[in-house]
Amino acid sequence: QVQLVESGGTLVQPGGSLRLSCAASGFAFSQYRMAWYRQAPGKERNVIASIGLNNNIAYYTAAVKGRFTISRDNAKNTVYLQMNSLKPEDTAVYYCQTHLGRDNYWGQGTQVTVSS
Repeated sequence: QVQLVESGGTLVQPGGSLRLSCAASGFAFSQYRMAWYRQAPGKERNVIASIGLNNNIAYYTAAVKGRFTISRDNAKNTVYLQMNSLKPEDTAVYYCQTHLGRDNYWGQGTQVTVSS
């Protein structure tokens, strides 16, 4: 079955960097667009970045553009989110996501806390 497993979230100081990973299995990873979402306490889950099949056609929401970079390694079935210049408002649970057929699939999420 489809599985998405995020890792890499932790507590980091403002201005710091983190790299999140999402290991995918159970589907032809290289043939599907992948995305990162985040959900802060009391707020909706929103897309922040997505990437096409071959590290092309990346999309970023305005709040993270220029600071975050999404990439993928199709040989490892893994999508990454490099996060630089982190701010307290980046604190959230981060989820990776893909869409297969009519279904959305999500990982369990990884907590990122930006605080001094």
